[in-house]
Amino acid sequence: MALESIRIHPADTVVVALEALAKHACITVDGASVTLQDGVPKGHKIAVRSIQRGENIVKYGHVIGHACEAIGQGAWVHSHNMKTNLSDVIEYSYAPVAAHEAEPPVNIPAFAGYRRSDGRVGTRNEIWIINTVGCVNTSAERIAKRANELYRRDNFDGVFAFSHPFGCSQLGDDLEMTQKALAGLMRNPNAGGVLVLGLGCENNQMAQMLALSGMGGSMRIRSFNAQDVADEIEEGVARIGELFELMKDDTRTEVAIAELTLGMKCGGSDGFSGITANPLVGRITDILTRTGGRVMLTEVPEMFGAEQQLMNRAVSEQVYHEIILLINRFKGYFTAHNQPVYENPSPGNKAGGITTLEEKSLGAIQKGGGAPVHQVLSYGEPIHERGMALLNAPGNDGVSATAMTASGATMILFTTGRGTPLGFPVPTLKISTNSALMSNKRNWIDFDAGVLVDGSVTMDMLSGELLTLIIEIASGRVKTKNEINGYKEIALWKEGVTL
Repeated sequence: MALESIRIHPADTVVVALEALAKHACITVDGASVTLQDGVPKGHKIAVRSIQRGENIVKYGHVIGHACEAIGQGAWVHSHNMKTNLSDVIEYSYAPVAAHEAEPPVNIPAFAGYRRSDGRVGTRNEIWIINTVGCVNTSAERIAKRANELYRRDNFDGVFAFSHPFGCSQLGDDLEMTQKALAGLMRNPNAGGVLVLGLGCENNQMAQMLALSGMGGSMRIRSFNAQDVADEIEEGVARIGELFELMKDDTRTEVAIAELTLGMKCGGSDGFSGITANPLVGRITDILTRTGGRVMLTEVPEMFGAEQQLMNRAVSEQVYHEIILLINRFKGYFTAHNQPVYENPSPGNKAGGITTLEEKSLGAIQKGGGAPVHQVLSYGEPIHERGMALLNAPGNDGVSATAMTASGATMILFTTGRGTPLGFPVPTLKISTNSALMSNKRNWIDFDAGVLVDGSVTMDMLSGELLTLIIEIASGRVKTKNEINGYKEIALWKEGVTL
């Protein structure tokens, strides 16, 4: 008989419906029968006992909010009878815990990647066009289109332009954020060559961009301002031809999985995200960090309510204090704009069964498995240590995934319960939290984690399958759906005055 609900942790006062359940239906929870007082949508919560008004509600073994009215056993628990406990300021204390990472499999296969001159390894060999300013977006796209018609080779994965609207009429920290992100993209090892295309009169001056990237003297960088040449399309195609020639001897070589840098992302989360896809990705985090690889988590607002767990996994008290600064500065970002720090679950999240930010965050941080936190990165800062890093960026899918790419991610694992076609400059492996999404959107989704709820596979089995797929993608033998569909976009974090 198929399971109707799941209790994630023995201490939980709610279970999650694995299918839509009718009013008066009976479910079995830990051997006891519970009759439903309400119809409950798939992925939503059911009270396993009576909960008093003001009493905390527990899921994942942690508090996710409180009852704003009395809730009877078998009642549907959601926004109508439950509220967040979060407030703007929280006192933290350092209580380090031992990491509980999953053991890596024996004899993990190597992958075939492109070793760069600085030692980093890319999963693709592409030429990226990075614009200093949005004014040249169409020019960059025309250059990429023409170059892809002219330059083809087995060891070459194409020319890609990444449009954005910024770079002009920006000042101070706002301009610096744009520069840091674009400079980070220039350094990504998936780019075997980079053309930096400017206009000439923008605030984001070419010389500043090149200096900030540290790539100004690289043989793999070409740059010019469109105002300085007669035909920018012809000039751009010629410069890309020079890079293409320099890349002719680039070859994939077998390297340890520790040379991967993965960004972990969730978007369009639902009630299954914290049960299936995010814990599955957490297994990959554990495996990669235990073998010396690099993993990034970001979406800082989706740490609110679960941040203490991450703090307790800091490898040192210094890193612990850096996490506090990360969290509190982001809360300050909210309050400076007169916004509540807890107003995060989107309409899609709520429709999928997520009620409060604590609930969303406790599910989201499972992408980090049990790995210790080794470093905290500012926006645009390159990842510089092995292990897991927390990166300062918002929860927005485009902005957070672009930020991880700018910090060096060579692949992104993107879990989703609602689905999205969005993809980023590096291979973006979409993992569905439920099998219905995989069935309905096979043109978007690369891997189905929803099979975990029916008991047909174990977490160990499925993490092995996912690891094999990651190696195949990293080696260029398999393309992700975002690559096949041509969804390779960026979004930059904007804060400040526009002139």
